[in-house]
Amino acid sequence: SVPQVREGKFSPELFARFQRSEQALILALMEMVINGVSTRKVAKITEELCGTEFSKSTVSELCKRLDPLVKAWNERPLKEAYPFVMVDAIVLKVRKNGQVRPQSALIAIGVNMKGHREVLGFWIGDSETYTSWCDFFSWLKGRGLWGVDLVTSDHHGGLVKAVETQFQGVMWQRCQTHFTRNILDASPKQLQGELHSQLRVIWEAPDVETARQMLRRVIDNFGRRAPRAVNILEEGFDDAVAVLNLPEQYRKRLRTTNGIERLNEEVRRRERVIRIFPNTESAERLLGALLMEKDEAWSTDRQYFDMRAYIEWKQGRAVAEGAGVPEPAVAGS
Repeated sequence: SVPQVREGKFSPELFARFQRSEQALILALMEMVINGVSTRKVAKITEELCGTEFSKSTVSELCKRLDPLVKAWNERPLKEAYPFVMVDAIVLKVRKNGQVRPQSALIAIGVNMKGHREVLGFWIGDSETYTSWCDFFSWLKGRGLWGVDLVTSDHHGGLVKAVETQFQGVMWQRCQTHFTRNILDASPKQLQGELHSQLRVIWEAPDVETARQMLRRVIDNFGRRAPRAVNILEEGFDDAVAVLNLPEQYRKRLRTTNGIERLNEEVRRRERVIRIFPNTESAERLLGALLMEKDEAWSTDRQYFDMRAYIEWKQGRAVAEGAGVPEPAVAGS
């Protein structure tokens, strides 16, 4: 479906026809060729798409069109409350100073008070350390992120500690999909099917107390047969069932990181074409363009959640705490 220009120079008019994400992909391919680090396959694709003649100045001019748009979107003010936030990271390979180095792209999405999802922003750093996540969350809060009640993520030491530091008093939901995998990996293979079915009963419990009763049954049934798995379950139980404190209609989509991982897969689909980004700017450009387009699609899509039940739950909790019905507090305050 992509037009092929086999003769003549690359035309900026052709570039303008594509979506921002495709423009970013073309630019990455062109940079790879110019820098002399492309594979034969990439060189062939670029030649067929862009023609045989383009220069560094052409690439630079095209970058000037796209980079300000991505930067402005990624640094836009966050003016609404976002009760539900989901975070994850994806590792990209980037060429820096003549060497290929792994870079971690930290990504956050949120659900606003209108019930729509938004990509809150992304940050590319050297690793997924506590410091990196703290800097990322501080940056989001500096842009206006507030009103957070639940953060969903995988169990990564630096990430979990950063959530506790930056979002004090906010519930943290450990991804049940990853947690289940951790438990089953520590269980004998012959018990995994039986254990998995009982774990699902825990995750689908109507409330925390019922889930705790199911936990005791699992401990009784598997305590001797799969002690390592049971220990992992006991240690992470409270974090894995945090979502049960919310109204039922929000639990299924907030108990795992599946939503943001589907977003990551969209990034992976394009990243596989590049394999190794020629520089950090190229990675930021492609990632930002993809996330920007997804964010625009979500803004016009149907509601992800009906937030009326959440508002009632929030008001009920405020009354129970004797605080009346205030506006949602700033996360981390």
